[in-house]
Amino acid sequence: MADNHHAAGDQAQFHHMRDGTLDDWQIIARHNKPFSQGLADRLLTHLQLLKGDFGGFAVDRLEHSLQTATKAHQAGEDEEYVVCALLHDIGDMLASYNHADLAATILHPFVSEENHWMVEKHGIFQGYYFFHHLGLDRDMREQFRGHPAFQRTADFCEKYDAAAFDPNFESMPLEAFRPMVARVVAKPKRSIYKAAVEAM
Repeated sequence: MADNHHAAGDQAQFHHMRDGTLDDWQIIARHNKPFSQGLADRLLTHLQLLKGDFGGFAVDRLEHSLQTATKAHQAGEDEEYVVCALLHDIGDMLASYNHADLAATILHPFVSEENHWMVEKHGIFQGYYFFHHLGLDRDMREQFRGHPAFQRTADFCEKYDAAAFDPNFESMPLEAFRPMVARVVAKPKRSIYKAAVEAM
């Protein structure tokens, strides 16, 4: 059960945002800082929900995520890219029909435009390997041919995502990625709240 008790003077007094004062929003900002600092832990906790869900694959969804990130790390990709690889399927539990969109939304404030696009479109690009077995167009990705991140996304799927279903592969443990995730999500690069965060 949630704890609804707060210390006196430690919570905003308005019941409608139009009535909020500077003092109210300073209180909220103070609470937001430690909450935001816990984002990496919340992401990894949610990622662990993928453990044990095989969905018919040779490895469970968590192991697939770990393999994808481990392969990217071992290939010398930078930290931001590796974190994208780790979290690319984090949407599986809540967005079964658009998992890539959810992962991209989570990562959007913290990663480059090309990495964001790669995560957002990987669901279409990975279809090159299996869409034809489902009555779909395996060349669906061709609509994006010419985009600056097209080859980056195709390479991500070829080298890391599509190749990460090996039950004999030795992945790095989830904890090894915790510092990387923490660094990548420490401060937003792109957000309507960016200036406010920097002022804290």
